[in-house]
Amino acid sequence: MTEHVEWSEPEAVAAPASAAVTPADAADAARLVAFGLQPKLQPARDQEYADLLRRYREDPPFARLADAVATGLGLIVLEVSPRAGMAVTAAEDSVFAVRMGDYARRTSADGGDRFLHGLAHLAVAAMAFPRPEDLADDGYIGRVTVNGVDAFVRQACNRLEQRAAEQGENTDPASDAPGLEAAWRIWARRSATGATKDARRLAGSTTGIVAKAVTFLTDSGFLQRTGDDNGGTYRTTARYQLQVRDLAGSAAMAELLELGVVPVTDGTPTLLPPDDADDLELVADAGLPFHSA
Repeated sequence: MTEHVEWSEPEAVAAPASAAVTPADAADAARLVAFGLQPKLQPARDQEYADLLRRYREDPPFARLADAVATGLGLIVLEVSPRAGMAVTAAEDSVFAVRMGDYARRTSADGGDRFLHGLAHLAVAAMAFPRPEDLADDGYIGRVTVNGVDAFVRQACNRLEQRAAEQGENTDPASDAPGLEAAWRIWARRSATGATKDARRLAGSTTGIVAKAVTFLTDSGFLQRTGDDNGGTYRTTARYQLQVRDLAGSAAMAELLELGVVPVTDGTPTLLPPDDADDLELVADAGLPFHSA
């Protein structure tokens, strides 16, 4: 007699369902992004911020939710870590994007100054992180001064002017000519200080333009003021390193560094002597950390 054995299909194992996103989760994710938009806030000094950062690192669904909130606001997440917090930068179409044209117009009605402000920001970034390994090293701290940045730009102007003269190019373009290629000529003509009767630095002087740039970067959590020497001394923050790292591939940044006048420095206005490297022209729309439009 043959024993009949009944076979049955094994019961399907239900896939673990991910927990539904709750309004509280969404609020926490948005709160974390809001912390990231406060650049001077340090996670070590705010327990709620530190707790949300820990949750981001340990809870992948929450991390994806926070990333989605940032993306919806037109923000790009550069890094989420205890050292930098939730470091974000604005995409070009974000309501949070800062544009060089708007930034310059708040300072001066002179259209040519837009390019000078862009050149100042580019120079601060180049002096703060003069070598690729400086950007790659999370522990590296760059140092700049107002006078040092101005001296650096003027040295770069001399290199570019020498190149133009050697190639027989026009060294006296219209002051409103577009592009940073014209900005170095305007910078070289502009007074470095132009102090007023009460010894205040003129906003339209080149050191005034650099001071405006570093003040903006300080207010944005990218630099920290450390003293008053040489027009003001500053050190970089983790956020600024991430910002410059993100934009280091720009042609203007690379070409400015290739001029060979950027030393590894403590921020004082000491420059490397010219070398035999070929000089390259700066390109337009290079203001960091701005969008060009």
